[in-house]
Amino acid sequence: MKLKLGIPKGSLENATIDLFRRAGFSITTSTRSYFPAIDDPEIECMMIRAQEMARYVEDGVLDAGLTGRDWVEENEAEVVTVADLIYAKQSFGKVRWVLAAPEASPFHSVTDMQGKIIATELVGATRRYLARHGVTAKVEFSWGATEVKPPVLADAIVEVTETGSSLRANKLRIIDVVMESNTQLVANKDSWQQEWKRRKLEDILMLLEGAIGALGKVGLMLNVHQRDLESVLGVLPALKKPTISHLSDAEWLAVNTILDESTVRSIIPRLKQAGAQGIVEYPLNKIVM
Repeated sequence: MKLKLGIPKGSLENATIDLFRRAGFSITTSTRSYFPAIDDPEIECMMIRAQEMARYVEDGVLDAGLTGRDWVEENEAEVVTVADLIYAKQSFGKVRWVLAAPEASPFHSVTDMQGKIIATELVGATRRYLARHGVTAKVEFSWGATEVKPPVLADAIVEVTETGSSLRANKLRIIDVVMESNTQLVANKDSWQQEWKRRKLEDILMLLEGAIGALGKVGLMLNVHQRDLESVLGVLPALKKPTISHLSDAEWLAVNTILDESTVRSIIPRLKQAGAQGIVEYPLNKIVM
C-alpha cells in the first residue's frame, strides 16, 4: 500500500522539499516529471499547484497534500485538515490576502469598492468577502502581475503578501485584510478513515512539526565545574530546563540545551566568562515534543 502525497509546485516548492529534508525525507525533483522520487517506499509523490491541490485531494486522486488554507477555502473543498504547518517561502509564517488600491486613489475602505473592478487570483473568496460587507463589485481573475493592473486595468486588487514590499514598490496601499492563510496538510476524507493511511500521515506530521519546531534553533553543549554551575545556568535561556549529567570526574558536569540561533553569538562569550568549557554548538533538524 502507498500513500499518494501532493507536493505544492511553485512558490512553496523549495520550502516544502527543504522541510521534508529536515524531517528525514529526501525528495528529488526533475523538470521533466511531475512525480518526484522520495526515499520512502510507502509514499508516492506528485507535484501539483497549490491552487489545485485541495480539489485533487477531495476527489481522491491524492490521499493527502500540502496547500494553503486560502486555496482550500477558494475551492470550497471538503477535505480533512490534518494540521496547520506554519511556514511559507520566506518567513515560515502566515501570509495575508489584502485588498489594496493605488496610494493616490480615493479608496479607503471596502465599501468604497461598490461598482468598482477588482483583479485577483482569489476570485471566489474575494466575492464572498465583498458579499459579507454588502458590496457589489466586478471581480476579475488575474493570471499574474496583479500589482501592476491598478489604476488602468482595475480599480483595486486582492493579492497575497508576506511583507508588503511588492505592494509598496508598486505604490499600492493596503485597505483591508481579506484573509490570513498558512500551509496546511489536508487529507481525503475516505483516506483519513483508513487506519494505515491515517497512521502514516500522523507519522509524517510528527516529523514535519518536529522540523518546523527546530527552525531557527541550535543545540549547545558544554562542560562546567560544579562551583560554576549556578553562574552558567544564569546565562542560559532554554526551551526547557537544560539537561545536566555527571562526567567521569565527579566535580565536572555536562550541560546540554537548546537556544534560539540568533542569541548564540552573544551567549557563548558570557558562558565562557561564567566558567563554561568545551562549548559546542550544533544544528538541529527536528525537535519532537
